[in-house]
Amino acid sequence: MQIIKYIILFLIFIASSMLGKLLSKKYEERLEELEELKTALNFFKTKIKFTYNTIPEIFKEISENTTQNVSYIFKSTIKNLKENTISKAFDKAIDDSRNITNLTDEDARVLKLLSKQLGNTDIEGQVSQIEITENFLDVQIKQAQEEKDKNQKLYQKLGTTIGLVIVILLV
Repeated sequence: MQIIKYIILFLIFIASSMLGKLLSKKYEERLEELEELKTALNFFKTKIKFTYNTIPEIFKEISENTTQNVSYIFKSTIKNLKENTISKAFDKAIDDSRNITNLTDEDARVLKLLSKQLGNTDIEGQVSQIEITENFLDVQIKQAQEEKDKNQKLYQKLGTTIGLVIVILLV
């Protein structure tokens, strides 16, 4: 009977530690998603400037070359185009992706600034808006890096410590 108690305590400790690692992973994933979004926007800007591809064609290409979370935004935009303009479709895709990605409200707000100009201005206007969005994303990336550095270790250690406290209390 004693061995079962120790096994359960060990499982509680492992589960608590894993929960801390899971919470800390969100900071890392947000940083990766923001960096990938910036790369995707840079690709988008280049395609708009130097090719005659339409925005849906460019978004399709971006969605095929990005990870699942970022890809969802661009795939969802293409899907939403059947009912909406490009700006509304992109805006809706950002809102829909909030459950899938690790983006914050501020990150979404920055991306929504871009959606207002998509398809509504000439090439130079869109390129200009993409560059502005990239600058905002740089700020968000810096902030995400600081949050990651500060909170990632905290949550990992907190999960392990809480697991140890629970085990000690139950012993």
